[in-house]
Amino acid sequence: MKWLNILIKYRLWIGIVLLALAIFVNVQSTFWPSFVLYLLAVILIVGHFIFGPMRLIQSYMEEGDLEGSKKVLDSIWFPGLLIKPIRSVYYTIKGNLDMAAQNFEGAETNLKKSQELMGNSSLLGAQMKQAEGANKLQLGMLAIQKGDMKQAESYIRGAIRSGLPDKENEAAAYLQLSSIMINKREFRAGKDYYRKAKALKPTTPQIADQIKQMEKYISRMPG
Repeated sequence: MKWLNILIKYRLWIGIVLLALAIFVNVQSTFWPSFVLYLLAVILIVGHFIFGPMRLIQSYMEEGDLEGSKKVLDSIWFPGLLIKPIRSVYYTIKGNLDMAAQNFEGAETNLKKSQELMGNSSLLGAQMKQAEGANKLQLGMLAIQKGDMKQAESYIRGAIRSGLPDKENEAAAYLQLSSIMINKREFRAGKDYYRKAKALKPTTPQIADQIKQMEKYISRMPG
């Protein structure tokens, strides 16, 4: 809904204008005629700080417009005021943008902040659990890049237990576990995870290509 996006984008300024108007009406007459203006102003201003403009990011992310997504994030002046679920999404997206910019240190910091917020939430629904799983998978990928295979395995296993949002992410998780097991010379486990990844029939070119490459030599492994 375009009108809702416009309201979210400008609600702080609309709230400030309504607050100024409420004060004017209050001074010119009495409090009660200005009550509705005060109420609307408070709702808009408080809403801006505790919910933020996160809804606006969706269209940018779908279009792959990383610069647009970054501008929305940068417009959030006080992320600590966001309610926990939204703050978690904020740090997840910030971590994803850091990864796209190959700022792996920043990505790890932000994804861990998001993970901590998810872990502290007592009401994790199915979607939040899947987001937690995707977060752990990304942290596992970062650990692999750092060469910390023990930590990577822990994160990726945790991602699978938490649940992942789609078969592409699941296949990526199983492929990474397969590689880790093969590096540990646990060939049977490596083959099992490879078969799980292949059975998901992922369509993402990168993952599909990894499966084809692994298929060339995994049958020759012992176990």
